[in-house]
Parts: sequence; structure tokens; C-alpha cells
Amino acid sequence: AALADGKVTGDCIECPYHGWRYDGDGHCRAIPSLEAAAKIPPRARVDAYPTVERYGIAFAFLGDLPEAERPPIMECREWGQAGWRATTIVFDWDFDYKRSIENALDPAHNEFVHTTHIDKKEDNPFRIPPLELINHDWGTGFHIEMPAPPMFEEKMRATAGRAKASIFHIHAGYHGISSFWTFIEPTPKFIRRQHFYETPVEVGKTRIFTVDMRNAMRDPKDDERMIYMDTLVMKEDARVLLGIRPVLQPATNIRENLVQPDSHMAHYRDKLKEWTAMGWRIDQDEVDRKKMKVAYAIPSPARRTSKHWTLDPLPLIPAEAGSATSKISSIDSSVRDR
Repeated sequence: AALADGKVTGDCIECPYHGWRYDGDGHCRAIPSLEAAAKIPPRARVDAYPTVERYGIAFAFLGDLPEAERPPIMECREWGQAGWRATTIVFDWDFDYKRSIENALDPAHNEFVHTTHIDKKEDNPFRIPPLELINHDWGTGFHIEMPAPPMFEEKMRATAGRAKASIFHIHAGYHGISSFWTFIEPTPKFIRRQHFYETPVEVGKTRIFTVDMRNAMRDPKDDERMIYMDTLVMKEDARVLLGIRPVLQPATNIRENLVQPDSHMAHYRDKLKEWTAMGWRIDQDEVDRKKMKVAYAIPSPARRTSKHWTLDPLPLIPAEAGSATSKISSIDSSVRDR
């Protein structure tokens, strides 16, 4: 049975099927049906994962890598700093997280998907200039100037002093396989720095945690305005993403027509291949092939020192011989410090 359907009892999670209780390290501490003096089998345990709380989100590292080798969490530098206020939202969508990341890296969709982003002119469409990608150890970012209409929301428009069409500065990029950031700068008086942490729930299902920082309109009463705008934009994106086929990225780019403005998206796909070559990707085809007969567990760090497990670890696509090991560092300051 799924422990997710159980309940917390003391310092343990109680299984909803037979009442077995597991502590925070995954060890079974109680089996009600056994006699009081009975010994709990050493294999009566589940995987437990490293966790940390940041930016109002509980992050769990689902894997067995030692701490020094784990990809770092994307940093939100403005969190808790004077002069900034945060709003957070959680979205659940039936699309693949990688498609969502690619959407964020695509400046060409703004003119056609979003009602608030581009100052549209039928006889003069927005031409995407060649993007200069700024690399860091865990991804890339770029800067682009976009012709934007007057700001959509009345109070935001007045606060920024942008009542007419003007140029907005946009900085965007990805961090690791499932995080991205978008910095929107109508004026220095009004800057929004958005951070998106995406969690693949299962194939084709994604939960997105958003942390939106702003340096203006910091009254808590204005939070709803920000949440409204973020939700509006997300729903516009979702309207398109929900209809994309195939649901997953194709195995090769020749199955889709990529052009110059898609360079950032292509770079993301190349980076995913690098991480796959390191043995970091689940072999989903093998999981699907055995899903009616085998229950797998994502391996935790404890599996490196103990052999007593009931469930087999998830099958991974084998690492390629000689694949490079990514360096671990925080995001390059040349990308983030604006």
C-alpha cells in the first residue's frame, strides 16, 4: 500500500493497510500484528531521502548521490532580503516538465500566446535577434529586449511609470533539469524576479512551485494582484502546452523543426543528453514494461551502505563510458546579477 495514503503517528508514518510504522530514516519501528517480543525484520524498511526547506518549499533529493555530488537547488537571492516581497503559487498540470522548461526558454511564443507581453504590430512582427547564451555549470541564460505594451494591470502600470508601449528587459534561463528563472524589468523601480521549481509527478504530470519576488508594491494587499497576473500567464501557457504532441520530447531534434530562436531550447536538450550520459535518467520504457509485475523504489543514499531492501531500485539508462562529471557550483553571477 502507498504510505502517502497513511497518517502521521508520533514520529512515524503509519501504513494504511496493516499499520506498520516507519520513522524518518525509513526504518520500520512497529508491526502491530507481531507479538510484542518479536524482532522486526531488517528488510522492513523504505527509502528515506535528504530534504531541505528553502523559499517556503520542502525540497527532497530523490537519488543516492553523496551530498557533494548532488545538483544544487536553484538560488533565489532576493528571498528574505530587505526591499523585496515574495508571492508563491503551486500549479498542477497534465504536461511534461521538460516541455514546460522549453516554453520558458522560448522568446518567440510570447507574441502569439500571451496577451500582456508583446506590443503587437501586424505589419511588423517581433523578430528574435540571435541569442547570446551565457553558460553556467547547470544550464544557460540569456537577455533580450522586447517591445512591450503598456503594463496590463492598472496599479502596476502607475507604479512602474509605464503607461505607454516601451522596451522591457527580460533575463531568462534554466538551472538543472527542472528549474528556470525569468527576470522582468519594466523599469528599475519595478523589477520582478520569478523562480520556478518543477516537480515531475509522473510521466506527463507536473507540479510547479513558483516564487515571484518584486521590489515594488510590497504591501501584502498587493499580493493578489501578483498572483492574478502569474496565474493569467500560466494559464495562457498551459492552453498550448496541454495540446503539444508528442507529450514528451522526441528522441531526436529532426522530428521537430527548430530554427534560430530555438537555440536556447536546443541547448537545454543537449544538456539533458549530457546528464543522461552520466546515468542520471530513469529507464522509463523498462519501468513501463514491468509496471504490472514489479514495484520499484527510487534509490536513497542509504543503499550505498546497506543491502537489506525489499524493493529493487528503479532501472536507469546506463551511464556512457567516459562521460564528464558536471561541476557543482551556484549559478554564474554574470547571469543573475542585474
